[in-house]
Amino acid sequence: MEIQMENTQSNKNFIQKLWGNLKAYGPGIIMILTMMGAGDLITASVSGANYGYNLMWLLVLSLLIRFVICNIMGRFQIYNNEGMTILEGYARLHKIFPFFFGIASLFIGHLIVAQMIKGSGIALNWMFGFGSDFIWSVIVVLVSLLIMGRNVYKKLEWVMKGLLAILTISFIGLAVYSKPDVIGIVKGTVGFGLPDDTGAYNVILVGISLVGAVAGSLTNLIYPYFLQDKGWIKPIHKPIQRNDLLFGFIAAIILTLAIWIIGAEILRPNNIQVETIDDISRALSIYMGDLGSWIFYLGVFAILYSSVIGTAIGYAKVITDCYYKVTNKILKKEQKIEGDSKFKWISLFLLISPVIWSVPGSTGFVALTLFTNALNIIALPAIAIGLLIISNQKKYLGKHTNNWFENSMLVGATLLSIWGSCQLLLSFFS
Repeated sequence: MEIQMENTQSNKNFIQKLWGNLKAYGPGIIMILTMMGAGDLITASVSGANYGYNLMWLLVLSLLIRFVICNIMGRFQIYNNEGMTILEGYARLHKIFPFFFGIASLFIGHLIVAQMIKGSGIALNWMFGFGSDFIWSVIVVLVSLLIMGRNVYKKLEWVMKGLLAILTISFIGLAVYSKPDVIGIVKGTVGFGLPDDTGAYNVILVGISLVGAVAGSLTNLIYPYFLQDKGWIKPIHKPIQRNDLLFGFIAAIILTLAIWIIGAEILRPNNIQVETIDDISRALSIYMGDLGSWIFYLGVFAILYSSVIGTAIGYAKVITDCYYKVTNKILKKEQKIEGDSKFKWISLFLLISPVIWSVPGSTGFVALTLFTNALNIIALPAIAIGLLIISNQKKYLGKHTNNWFENSMLVGATLLSIWGSCQLLLSFFS
């Protein structure tokens, strides 16, 4: 009886500790759900549907690269001795960095939000069964405008945690139901091979899109600003920052794996090519009826909408910070970026303008997503090279510079992205 009581108390303490950590965590969860949007949904399901588990090693590699990049950026934000933002660190190397990041963020940020709004509209239209994709996309924008405003970070943190719960229940439930091939997953993870083209999209494009969506995205630059919003800017915050980010990436691995399993175990056996979201839903309805499709679309909405506000706000901060670094104008230390009028206008532009991609007859959701994610990899050389330099400068970080593994990952990411960019151009021309 005493042993049973001790076990019960131990379980209770574990749950209380886990719940306490979840309440304390924030920037890592927001970062993961901001980056986990249409890219992960489409590229993982397309990869699973077309190639089974053959490309899963790219997923593992991409997530590892991204964790290293985000953790280094977080460490720079916390340990640099001059209170610099990550963009200020890049700007001290050369003004070409903030100039390039600013323009690229405006263009790619617009396209990323376009994917999320378009996909959210499609999901809501299917779930509620009335109206049109475009009308629901407009509603998504209007609701997002209501959430934005004062104390947006606190609102965003709670919204993201709720959406994470929905994602976990939806996609993991579907993956478990599909009875995954564990041996196939292991082989795909350590196989390091590229299969022949068997689907609607070039395997190089799909592979590069996966790396671009997971590792090479400009969204990496957003993470330090979420740390600022949370107030984690001192060395004392490093342990919880690392654990928070690690928790977020573990969630990303599990959720992306679940989406991949759905593609490999449900779409692939039925020879369904993913050209629209309905293709995935159609396969699920074969196994689970309308319930399977409804659960899937609930997960689709959660994974897409979680990125709408986070991307619009995060990219607006990057662009605003780039403006100040390029023009040499000074943003007062006591004035936060979100209080600047330029930030407000840019965030509104990034949130409202993408609606044009939801107008009937515009580019399809899957094609838009694959193109945008593949385009993302072009920014990775600038991110990796610049970060490799500033994160090894002892005059800013003292003893908290990179270790050999982190430097190896940054060098490898640079080489991978240069190769990927060349392959991307060749695939488009061919």
